[in-house]
Amino acid sequence: MFKEVDILDLFAGTVFTALKKQLDAAALTQRVIAHNVANANTPGYKKLSVSFAEELRRALGEDGSLPLLTSDPRHIEAPVALARLEPMVVREEGTTMSSSGNNVDIDQEMVNLAANVLVYQATARALGDRLALLQYVIRGR
Repeated sequence: MFKEVDILDLFAGTVFTALKKQLDAAALTQRVIAHNVANANTPGYKKLSVSFAEELRRALGEDGSLPLLTSDPRHIEAPVALARLEPMVVREEGTTMSSSGNNVDIDQEMVNLAANVLVYQATARALGDRLALLQYVIRGR
């Protein structure tokens, strides 16, 4: 009558997976920004950035497309499967900020850092709230 649910399935859903992926991307972004700031005066250095938000939107179907659900490994998967989505580090070659060829704008990096901190905190809060809800359901109070 009741369907057995594996406790790990509670943490494998779309919301938990998306939040985990976002936390991973924010942590990588933090490291990339720190690397850019450390190399702000290095001649010829080209800044790095993390590409993730647009891929996450596509994987979640928020770009207007419908995500494909599969129940068998032989099924055709969506173009970007959420479980396999990984943030990518991209080198920005097209610009130059100084005569040394360096393209790091320290002010822009500080803005990026502040924005990334907000994203990380909001994601961590959402994950914490989700876990608190599960705890409430399990304990019944």
